[in-house]
Amino acid sequence: MAENGVRQWLVTDADAGQRLDNFLLRVMKGVPRSHIYKILRSGEVRVNKGRARPHYHIAVGDVLRLPPVRVAEASDPAVLPTHLRSQLEAAVLFEDSHLLVLDKPSGLAVHGGSGLSWGIIEALRQLRPDARELELVHRLDRDTSGCLVLSKKRSALRALHESLRQGQMEKHYLALACGDWKGPARSVRLPLRKNTLQSGERMVRVDPVAGKPAHTHFSAREHFSGATLVEADLDTGRTHQIRVHLQAIAHAVAGDEKYGDPAFNQRLRVLGLRRLFLHAASIRFAHPRDQQPMHIQAPLPAELEAVLQQLRQESCS
Repeated sequence: MAENGVRQWLVTDADAGQRLDNFLLRVMKGVPRSHIYKILRSGEVRVNKGRARPHYHIAVGDVLRLPPVRVAEASDPAVLPTHLRSQLEAAVLFEDSHLLVLDKPSGLAVHGGSGLSWGIIEALRQLRPDARELELVHRLDRDTSGCLVLSKKRSALRALHESLRQGQMEKHYLALACGDWKGPARSVRLPLRKNTLQSGERMVRVDPVAGKPAHTHFSAREHFSGATLVEADLDTGRTHQIRVHLQAIAHAVAGDEKYGDPAFNQRLRVLGLRRLFLHAASIRFAHPRDQQPMHIQAPLPAELEAVLQQLRQESCS
């Protein structure tokens, strides 16, 4: 192990626009992800002499204080397993010199760590070694599948983050909700607060006092006996937003072990559901190079479509 001293880092145009945690993961190669979040929580990392949250987007002219850290000595990187390589190559929905859009498989986290050998970003950096500025534009929960956008250029990352901040990136999800949905559509505005348990597990709760604003539009797509396929459109992008909003209105997502309905989950397991029924079905945004409209869709995975077929058969019998 080697120890580095305190560093002062002046943010230039080449680095601006990144989330602070993603920037640290990139420049502190070899430092465990858990330790990076620890030094952020403790205030050892400073931005313009003050504390900053992991999701802060660094800007040109910011001065970062990077504390001494113990870094693993350089070694040959682990080789990406063949099955994962094939799975990710087959999951590419769109790619050019600026962007890569993936149909993220359920069960694969966007970042490695916490006992996970590979995350999406680590795997794709090995698959695309020439894309040295490859970064996640946004995130999906580990058990959520569907459209995930990555940037290949810092300029593209900045432009897409600005689109997110301005609400100009439209993300549409499909979820199987517990219960019989009343009416065609429903808009949910409930503030959400994120907590981290001692185990490190993240839990989100509705909190009208300390929560951050969260707004989701839901509309019914297909009705079954005791279940409804709904489309969810996000106005904000809070952690676990769709799952917690549906739980709060008594329509928990099928297969949700954290916020779900145990009896409903058991019923769906009998029908073959082995994962969270939440899928990022499509995304719309302006291409950062020329502002051309992009509309990318990810088909519903076969294992989720099979569950819907089972429900349709139940409804007909």
